[in-house]
Amino acid sequence: MLDQTPKEILERKALRINPLKTCQPVGALYAALGVRKCMPHSHGSQGCVSYHRTFLTRHFKEPAVASSSSFTEGASVFGGGANLRSSVKNIFDLYDPDIVAVHTTCLSETIGDDLNAYILEMEIPDDKLVVHCNTPSYVGSHIHGHANMVAGFIKYLADKRAPKNDKVGVFPGFINPGDIRELKRLLGLMGVDYIMLPDQSGVMDGPMTGVYEMFPEGGTTIDEIRALGGAKGALALGEFCSTEPALALKTKCGVDSKVMPLPFGVSQTDSFLMALSEISGRPIPKELEDERGRLIDLMLDANPYFYGRRCAIFGDPDTVLGLASLALELGLKPKYVITGTPGEAFEKKAQALLESFGEAEGAKVKAAGDLFDLHQWIKNDPIDLLIGTSYGKQLAKAESLPFVRAGFPILDRYGHAYQALIGYEGALKLAVKIADAIMDRLDMDCADEDLELVM
Repeated sequence: MLDQTPKEILERKALRINPLKTCQPVGALYAALGVRKCMPHSHGSQGCVSYHRTFLTRHFKEPAVASSSSFTEGASVFGGGANLRSSVKNIFDLYDPDIVAVHTTCLSETIGDDLNAYILEMEIPDDKLVVHCNTPSYVGSHIHGHANMVAGFIKYLADKRAPKNDKVGVFPGFINPGDIRELKRLLGLMGVDYIMLPDQSGVMDGPMTGVYEMFPEGGTTIDEIRALGGAKGALALGEFCSTEPALALKTKCGVDSKVMPLPFGVSQTDSFLMALSEISGRPIPKELEDERGRLIDLMLDANPYFYGRRCAIFGDPDTVLGLASLALELGLKPKYVITGTPGEAFEKKAQALLESFGEAEGAKVKAAGDLFDLHQWIKNDPIDLLIGTSYGKQLAKAESLPFVRAGFPILDRYGHAYQALIGYEGALKLAVKIADAIMDRLDMDCADEDLELVM
């Protein structure tokens, strides 16, 4: 399918081929699904929200509910205020959510709709809420949309007069429900009382009960978001996705947050647990020390198969940096590190990470890149392993590469949203997948007399 990609690299500024991102509303919709009894609402055309819902549904294999202002030509010319007012009234009458979370699209942003003014003028039932954020599709990526929506919940709901409590706020970033469950397990083992915002566990990975619920029992409650204003502190995981919510909480309520990488691999999980221990005053239990030891043992056992193998890593910026950190700890050499989300900060952080392991020389790092860039690099200087989302499968087939799926989205396989990549346990499972992919390829390519049964 991609066999005709040319080796000659030409600079492209106005064209993306096989992009490594999607638009802001996808992230905003996913964030809103992590709040209890919340209806995400797309202020734009029906086609926009249909795409956003389909994109999430294909990854999570769960229905992603959302409503739309259903713009037509009239709303596009005269503004969507009337559409939004009618939509919100119908949503509360028909579906009875506790809160409607409105995000914009490229259309409503281009015509300049003022959602804040619309919401202030709106008749909202006394026991209901409407919040909003701006998510222009032509700026940033789904990562920025997620950040803006979480910050929107905080700006509207976090209460600076909330009683001081012993809770730690946790902004998990754009991760799967399986990762959120692992975060909650770590917090539980540490004995930390927390508020997770957002929390899609139980919503986008709900059990099959035979009964459809539009608003499952999962998600952060409105009262919990209000209580963030009295939290003793917060941890913002994922520097690209959670910095904005951390700033919003500090600005509105004066609550300090520590912004740090997603806890992938050994060192970043160490940093997360130590920061959690510092902010909560709780010790790190022996159970977690044992998990760390098992991960280190696996890394040592399989080191001959990891060491020196060159890999390419692509996907969302926070996830890519976490995967690159784990890859370096395993002994892999990340030759190409690329994200579709724009921003020089990614390139600086990735470069610094590679330099800290002495692997920066000869490596290529790029933000606002695409899979065409990556394919051309690989054609000119091959690698041994590809790590990233489902969109890499055609590249892997074209270049006959072992391929490990990780990140968002995984569209062509099942169960990935349930599996944690973070923490020591997540790193151990991911290291096993990487080792299996490398060793399966060795078995496939070797002579019959070299096919080993025992390693």
